[in-house]
Amino acid sequence: MNTPLKILVLAAGQKLMPSGGGALELQPLGDCTVLGHVVRNLRGLAAARDLIVVAAPGSLKAIQKELGWEPAYVIQEEPQGTGHAVLQAAGILSGYKGDLLILYADTPLLRPASLRGLLNRHRLKAADLTLLTANVPQDLPYGRVRRDASGRILDIVEQSEATTEVKALRELNVGAYMVRAVTILEALRGLERADDAAELRLTDCVQQLLRSGLKVDSFQLYDADEVRGINDIADLEQAAFILQKRLFRPRRQEEENEVAFGTGGWRAIIGEGFTLHNVRRLCQALANEIIRNGVEKKGVIVGYDRRFLSRQSAEAASEVFAGNNIPTVLCSEDAPTPLINYATAMLGSAYGLAFTASHNPPEWNGLKVFHGDGSLLLDHETKAIAAETNALTTSDVIKLELDLALGAGIVKVRDFTNEYVDAVEALIDMEVIRKAGLKLIVDPMYGVGQLTLETVLTEARCRVHFIHNRHNPLFGGRSPAPDLEAMRDLINELQQKSYDLGLAMDGDADRIAIVDEKGRYISFNDVLVLLYWYLHEVRGERGAVVRNLSTTHVLDRLAKALGENCIEVPVGFKHIAAAMVEHNALLGGESSGGLTIRGHILGKDGIFASAIVVEMIARSGLKISELQQKVWSLTGRLYSAEENFPATPEMKVAIPKRLKETPCSHVAGYPVERVSHVDGTKLYLANDNWAQLRFSGTEPVLRLAAEADSPEKAQDLIAWLKQFVSARAEKSTTAEEPCVTAPSTMKTANM
Repeated sequence: MNTPLKILVLAAGQKLMPSGGGALELQPLGDCTVLGHVVRNLRGLAAARDLIVVAAPGSLKAIQKELGWEPAYVIQEEPQGTGHAVLQAAGILSGYKGDLLILYADTPLLRPASLRGLLNRHRLKAADLTLLTANVPQDLPYGRVRRDASGRILDIVEQSEATTEVKALRELNVGAYMVRAVTILEALRGLERADDAAELRLTDCVQQLLRSGLKVDSFQLYDADEVRGINDIADLEQAAFILQKRLFRPRRQEEENEVAFGTGGWRAIIGEGFTLHNVRRLCQALANEIIRNGVEKKGVIVGYDRRFLSRQSAEAASEVFAGNNIPTVLCSEDAPTPLINYATAMLGSAYGLAFTASHNPPEWNGLKVFHGDGSLLLDHETKAIAAETNALTTSDVIKLELDLALGAGIVKVRDFTNEYVDAVEALIDMEVIRKAGLKLIVDPMYGVGQLTLETVLTEARCRVHFIHNRHNPLFGGRSPAPDLEAMRDLINELQQKSYDLGLAMDGDADRIAIVDEKGRYISFNDVLVLLYWYLHEVRGERGAVVRNLSTTHVLDRLAKALGENCIEVPVGFKHIAAAMVEHNALLGGESSGGLTIRGHILGKDGIFASAIVVEMIARSGLKISELQQKVWSLTGRLYSAEENFPATPEMKVAIPKRLKETPCSHVAGYPVERVSHVDGTKLYLANDNWAQLRFSGTEPVLRLAAEADSPEKAQDLIAWLKQFVSARAEKSTTAEEPCVTAPSTMKTANM
């Protein structure tokens, strides 16, 4: 905004921590201090040089250390009231005729949007004074706002002076004011001359302005959390809770135009978080990293799926890399993520980019970024890239229009289908499949998996029927996720006709699900167990298996029976890939439908996974049910149960905190042997049984999972988790009792 604005922060309140702990305003809160949050919330409203801080003599140096030297500082020598504190800035404000925002240093929970709303309303209404108010149910010690029948503000009555009738009013004066600097200073000087009281209060001045006939307006808060000030240690702890809770607010990043990576890349809603503007900023950050590391000559590969804006995003990305003198290979058509992953590793590119939101609903899109070996970026890398992206502006992006880039040869278009198909077929016994004469039905869920999988299966002489294979970016009106509900059409058609196997892939073809010859949905936990047994015992390959902590422990039993190891890692295929390299593992997989094997790409591959399942059926000559019985004779059975529980931001803070502070010793009556908080909370029980609570990184849900000796026990564990969560959800902002007192012998593992 071009209209002048100065901001006055009152930080001379002398609120001290007990036992000489210093000023409350300078206590740590999250990643900075209380005062630091107040100033951070003012970013974008005014330049640092237009910030004035009123400090007490004893806290000036500490405040300067916290905020730096750019703001102007004035001293209130004696605590003579908030109005007196404002008057201390009169010298700095001399000759200034613009607007002044006044707020307190103990209000770190005011949202930046609320402060912008206060400023915007003040100027649009051409008001002389605009108050920040809130209607809250709590009886807080704030002044009450009194209005007439038409809604006009009549007065602010301090709680200490309010009658019972006024105390019943729920509209509070929050204590942030927009006013002309000249107006407030003149009013304060008038009060100073007329009143010999020990303190000159800012609210007294506001009351005088209200009664003087000036145009007064208000901007109302609707989040009761914003009203809370910091008056003691309990307030400080509650503020920390609220700030953590806000981090988990659904779509926070999109609303604030931030790029944030999850377990499988960046995903956001199209038109809100996923925009071409953010695509270009993110690609500029990746280009900057390439240039810093001096690997421009390695270039990048850019691919895309069938979602809305995927192709346009790939083209925009290519323009940015070309603009930064980085050679770019743009895929000639929509392609599966594993193909892009393979091409990245084949060429040894600096990065590979796949524009996709995988199995998310059709209104989402996103980006997966691969290293030159085909592995996903790790958490510390994505955090650094996201931070740089969010600091960039449109003017920071360097790009070269695509037609010029193609003409200059800095961007080239290429098809990797044949190389990728050859790589998959090299790992599959095609001759065994040819001899089996299998009849298959496949559902690519309107995604990008058909061309490559059809090529592999047709060359293996399978009779293949595809459903849901046309280009439909709405994915038939549902998420392209290969779960039981989404596979109803596949199951119905398989049961009506005679097929040996049903296969389904998600939207970008890196995950699969299978249905046996009778139309039974086979858990991917079972698929992983069968494939590990098949690779080890039938193909004669050796090595460990890697799974994430949400995947079946039957793999552990099978590995032990085969004389191998099973390695557990956090959720996210990047962790599986890293562990496979570290341990030279044979197979890596996750219960959600992704796998790869040693010698193939370092990412999950639905095309290869489908082909190896078909090979297993063909070579063994056994039905899925027969294979299951064969493996269960070695391992015994475990039964899984899962449920998603609606999660609030408060729960995302409170539940992990309570589980870490007071870990459970029993679950549904069964002793807990150890606990892991490495990714959510996992409670390990006897005999490979377990229960887990883990918040989704992309949805407002808490995922509950369990595995036990019987279906009934698994359901009992889930029911216990639900009961535990429900109790904690009700108490998420209050003190809680521990679930069960943990015995002193319990082991807590951060694996």
